Amino acid sequence: MKIGKFETKNNLFLSPMAGYTDVAMRYLCKKFGAGLTTTEMVSAKGLVYDSEKTKWLLNMSPLEDIKVVQLFGHEPDVFVKAIQNDVLKDFDIIDINMGCPAPKIVKNGEGSFLMTNPKLAYEIVKACVNATTKPITVKMRLGYEKNNAVEFAKVLQSAGASAICVHGRLKTQGYSGKADYEEIAKVKQAVKIPVIANGDVVDKASYQNILEITKADAVSIGRASVGNPHIFADILNLDIPYNKLETIKEQYEMLLKYYDEHFVITTMRKHIVGYIKGKNLSQEIKLKLVTSNDINEIINILNDIFKN
Repeated sequence: MKIGKFETKNNLFLSPMAGYTDVAMRYLCKKFGAGLTTTEMVSAKGLVYDSEKTKWLLNMSPLEDIKVVQLFGHEPDVFVKAIQNDVLKDFDIIDINMGCPAPKIVKNGEGSFLMTNPKLAYEIVKACVNATTKPITVKMRLGYEKNNAVEFAKVLQSAGASAICVHGRLKTQGYSGKADYEEIAKVKQAVKIPVIANGDVVDKASYQNILEITKADAVSIGRASVGNPHIFADILNLDIPYNKLETIKEQYEMLLKYYDEHFVITTMRKHIVGYIKGKNLSQEIKLKLVTSNDINEIINILNDIFKN
């Protein structure tokens, strides 16, 4: 799939997920075949105000051949200043979040709340397009409280967006119920720019199903990749060796190159829950894994879990 002048190696991408798609997770997903990865949501205002914590999110892995940063905000001029910030100079594509349903985001008029204001969404995308030669893409949902996906997608296209990713739920649904692939298909039929379909892809069968129904140009995987970065190789039939314990260790080691030990331990707890999913473990062992502040202790527990 092409986004501007950039062509991805395949049509199976990693969705940006706040608190999850850090540099190490993106590295592993690329290693196991993801065609495109994107940073976690980065505050446009945080970049403008030179926030160190915001810049933490911008670390890039050596495997990211096409570098994509996702920004969130609600002020066109702030987006422009953020895009023109030197810290983004090495990124190839700018993605704008208009789909996040988190209360702390929407209460500021950002994320999926922008779907209630197509005029402002247009102004943001248009301002960004005019401020850079880099492709501008958008992540959206089917709507906020009601479905306005087709109309909204057309607005983004008219503003100059190079591609859109559509999650098949309303904001009010959160991640409950089933993603509506038929509605994503209507968006695909309504616009000429590439459409990436997102929602409920967990294996090869669901990947094939979403492509068949939506006729999308690509598919984006989110929650199913947490604790399972090899899902990309599984779906794409890529012969890439996978050892879960060694992958976890590699994820720890990579994070430690960028962040302090406390941050790495707390960050990895969410991923560990994904890695041990399906294991019949005692509550005591589970509790130790998500409360221990000693990496060596965590690794020793994982050694015992995965050697069996």
